[in-house]
Amino acid sequence: MTKSLPLILVAFLAIGSCQPTKRTVSQGKGVYQFLNDDTTRRNLSPFFSDRAGVVADHGMVSSAHPVASRVGVDILEAGGTAIDAAIAVKFALAVVHPSAGNLGGGGFVVYREQSGRAYTLDFREKAPAKAFRDMYLDSTGNVIAGLSFTGHLASGVPGTVAGMVETHRRFGKLAWETLLAPAIQLADRGVRLTAKEAQALNRVKADLERLNPGKNYLIKPTDWLEGDTLVQKDLAKTLGRIRDGKRAGFYAGETARLLTEEMQRGGGLITQPDLDGYQAVWREPITATYKDYKIISMPPPTSGGVALIQLLKMVENYPLARWGWNADSTVMVMIEAERRVYADRAKFLGDPDFVKIPVTELVSKTYLRNRMADFSFAKASESKNISGGRIPGYESSETTHFSVVDRDGNAVAITTTLNGGYGSRVFVGGAGFLLNNEMDDFSAKPGVPNAYGLVGAEANAIQPGKRMLSAMTPTIVEKEGKLYLVVGTPGGSTIITSVFQTILNVLEHGMTMQQAVSALKFHHQWLPDKTIYEQNAFSPATVRFLQERGQVLEELKGTIGRMDAILKRADGKLEGGADPRADDTAVGY
Repeated sequence: MTKSLPLILVAFLAIGSCQPTKRTVSQGKGVYQFLNDDTTRRNLSPFFSDRAGVVADHGMVSSAHPVASRVGVDILEAGGTAIDAAIAVKFALAVVHPSAGNLGGGGFVVYREQSGRAYTLDFREKAPAKAFRDMYLDSTGNVIAGLSFTGHLASGVPGTVAGMVETHRRFGKLAWETLLAPAIQLADRGVRLTAKEAQALNRVKADLERLNPGKNYLIKPTDWLEGDTLVQKDLAKTLGRIRDGKRAGFYAGETARLLTEEMQRGGGLITQPDLDGYQAVWREPITATYKDYKIISMPPPTSGGVALIQLLKMVENYPLARWGWNADSTVMVMIEAERRVYADRAKFLGDPDFVKIPVTELVSKTYLRNRMADFSFAKASESKNISGGRIPGYESSETTHFSVVDRDGNAVAITTTLNGGYGSRVFVGGAGFLLNNEMDDFSAKPGVPNAYGLVGAEANAIQPGKRMLSAMTPTIVEKEGKLYLVVGTPGGSTIITSVFQTILNVLEHGMTMQQAVSALKFHHQWLPDKTIYEQNAFSPATVRFLQERGQVLEELKGTIGRMDAILKRADGKLEGGADPRADDTAVGY
């Protein structure tokens, strides 16, 4: 008999956040093998913080918010599976992490059963039926700034609720109502804001007021402060309708009426037929080997899985472990691989239901060897001279991630998004949830960058019913046929490179899970032609080495990524790595 969910504990979460007990973990082998002859490097930490990983025997949840992670572990302790916990976490994040947790967005599920069989679910948003190729261009053919990013016209048809309903239909164990109960209570009774959540709400207050006349969702007359209680009554009612009607509780009835009326009021395109026709789609996982490891990731319409496998295969034959973490040669190879992969992304990738994507060719050893054939340690490539590769016969994406592992070894990686922080910043009046601004992830005009600087081509042009290209990269890694890593992150265009580096930090540089997450990161995406990096990610000697060879570098004032990951250790225990760059928290039992 399964235990019932401890609702008293869930109610407690509404008035206080929960931090996990932190245990000290041993330093991973080889973590400090990045020194070379650069003595300056010895005085710099490779990590954003010295946070220790959370270690547990039975189950683990790592997510963007401590309350959501605690909800997931409650579900695991009540007898739920990793899928059950993931669904509960997903809906809890829609309440406690409004900038990215969502009902009005979409995303991807990567699920690996304990047996080793893997599944991927695409619940990415779609362009409405009234969408058309040049909808964001003016009369002279130029992109109208901001039109695809803010306001009603920026929203695609949401996929989140359909995705969670379909995941539960196929793999859920506990009752649907049980999984919705924590989120409903958190919305109805309130949750205390963290300092970062309060600051974020204050930053977007002007936009929320401007785009939502007559509504007061997430708005307070004075500034939000850490510890303030955020109550969302209309969101609680919407979640209640989803609890009672599952899919119909969102895509039909009262919620659908409120959503379509909001579209009409603000000049958006989503209609009832769009909602009726939306379906989440099971797709075949993209898999590959990297040395002795098996990589399981998400196929198109996200570019993440294809790009990640390309990156790993491009660097596979270089001695990264011997060179060391972020050593000059290591970084040079990784930058040049990233440059070529993002050029391929722009040329080839889009919605596989609309365009032919040569996935097999893109990840083949021969193709990738040819892509790196002109790489030289002596001189950086120039992106203006790099374009998408040639494949014979070819015709011509604010986010949140969470990882869950249960006591049986089932694992789930889910990345979900509204796109930009707080999406389109438009609330559905009476329903209390934000809509996405995913239409910006299309190529509004081929060759013109989107909000993240990503350039797309015809493969990602706007078409009715089409899913926009994404960079989300939820990924699971096996070692010797057994579960090893569950990993993913938000971060727009930096998602792919952050996942790439985090995996290599464990596989090549011997880091623990938390160290791999905390390690400082860098990013190159072909265009613009520069490498951005977190402060201290590169030693002064590495900076000189790269600049002398023509690499354009830009040190960030901010951060890259917001990883939430889980490692199955050699002793059988689970280590949760949650990103110290934000409120991310791992909780285990």
